[in-house]
Amino acid sequence: MLYEILFYGRGGQGAVTAANILVEAAMLEGKHGQGFPFFGAERRGAPVTAFARLSDKPILRHGMFNEADVIIVLDPGLLDLGVVKRSLLRENGIVVVNTEKDKVPLESINHRGRARIYRVDATKIARDLGLVIAGWPVVNTSMLGAFAKATGLLTIESVKKAVMNYFEGGKAGELNMRAAERAYHETKLILEV
Repeated sequence: MLYEILFYGRGGQGAVTAANILVEAAMLEGKHGQGFPFFGAERRGAPVTAFARLSDKPILRHGMFNEADVIIVLDPGLLDLGVVKRSLLRENGIVVVNTEKDKVPLESINHRGRARIYRVDATKIARDLGLVIAGWPVVNTSMLGAFAKATGLLTIESVKKAVMNYFEGGKAGELNMRAAERAYHETKLILEV
């Protein structure tokens, strides 16, 4: 089965890196994947979109998409701006939001049929672990742990290994791996429609 995943974040939060690490985690499990960004004249803080596809079979589709099985929101402010609403969440889709709140405005998500919304406070996790660059919490690896928990498409072990591979071990790898694992355990379902 083919799964299409959209990442919505801001420049500096690591949305593009998250898509690439997600693909590597899938490949570690013998799956196929592709990840790619959409760039305009982005700068730190500007909205960024990244795309990923995961499948048990070779992926023949290429290019961007507007309908997704999973939407990952690294910055909850993008919900209020209407950025996320530009895409359609497919039937039985999953949204994972970086927020401390147990309520997400459903009207900010364009969904078809049944959907589940999960949340994790990835910003707090990043700050607690010192994953902050130029004052911006880098929440991408936390959101990958949340993705693993919410979807069950990948194991947390594969995500952690892909994170370590990306950062080539060391302190950065260890901290980001801890962020993914902590987010996996702290992710919770907040709405099912």
